[in-house]
Amino acid sequence: MSLVQLSPRCIPAEHEAEQALGQGAQRWNTVPPVIERLKKRARELGLWNLFLTKEYKEGPGLTNYESWAAARTFAPVATNCAAPDTGNMEVFAKYGNAEQKKRWLEPLMNGEIRSAFAMTEPAVASSDATNIATSIKQDGDHYVVNGHKWWISGAGHPQCAVFIVMGKSDTSARKHEQQSIIVVPADTPGVTVVRPLTVFGYDDAPHGHCEVRFDNVRVPKENLILGEGRGFERVQSRTTFGRKIVEHGVVLDYIAKSRMELEASRMLVLRAADMIDKVGAKNAKKEIAMAKVTVPNVVLAILDRAIQMYGAGGVGQDTPLASMWAGMRTLRIADGPDEVHIRQIALLEIQEQNAKQSAKL
Repeated sequence: MSLVQLSPRCIPAEHEAEQALGQGAQRWNTVPPVIERLKKRARELGLWNLFLTKEYKEGPGLTNYESWAAARTFAPVATNCAAPDTGNMEVFAKYGNAEQKKRWLEPLMNGEIRSAFAMTEPAVASSDATNIATSIKQDGDHYVVNGHKWWISGAGHPQCAVFIVMGKSDTSARKHEQQSIIVVPADTPGVTVVRPLTVFGYDDAPHGHCEVRFDNVRVPKENLILGEGRGFERVQSRTTFGRKIVEHGVVLDYIAKSRMELEASRMLVLRAADMIDKVGAKNAKKEIAMAKVTVPNVVLAILDRAIQMYGAGGVGQDTPLASMWAGMRTLRIADGPDEVHIRQIALLEIQEQNAKQSAKL
């Protein structure tokens, strides 16, 4: 069956799923029935695990192009193609041993469980994986994991059964050989999902992006993926080149642009105030409109840069940035949307230019 033939069957079900979640804490303990119904139907149609391209013997044998064509058409959860499970299944398929494949890969591929990948940490710039501080220390036949993670997608899901955790197993090794990744069952003593983190006020339940602690978590040494110091063979991330964030060129660019735009906006406001004093508000419509349109847009741009520099925490509830952005965004609509004021500015400008041309004749 072709994608063209299937397109009429692709009916959005987001609203039904959201309604089934309910309110409050219930949202984190509910798997909407429509999800399981769609998963069953997807398997019947062969629309299952399509992300596993032909390089993986466990997959349906699609090319990357074919996989992309399917991904843009079908809902990821319903077809078992949702992150972070996709990446975790690839880890198990490519690097997992026989036991890991049987215990974790098979139920993941069957859609029976969900998973999470725990890398990002609140205390370090985690986009540079060499900064990761979570420790993975060998103790006899076990490894002991200690660390504080956040923005761990999928950790809140009631079906989340396993974490793949990145940490440092040997701080004396070369910089890019200190990191390892280890499999941690979600029900292991010492694993605590602290709280869900919101993105601009939204919790993304039941999937979630959560803060997670690993306190003296003991797992068998066989749970280590590939071996000690081989985390970078799976996790490739941009580095910060050993500099403070403020020393990077793009950040300097952000700071300079923000200051210039802020000062220019202030001048527009002062210009409008001066015109009101001189000719009255009725005759200062253009200047007022220019300030009204420019200031919220500039502040939003500055806030967006701040969020980008702050990282994942910038969109959560632990800084004021997301709240500030949401509040400022409403000002592009309040007291008339941008489009109305922009039209007024243009018409007034044309009127003024026509008057000047007439005066020359």
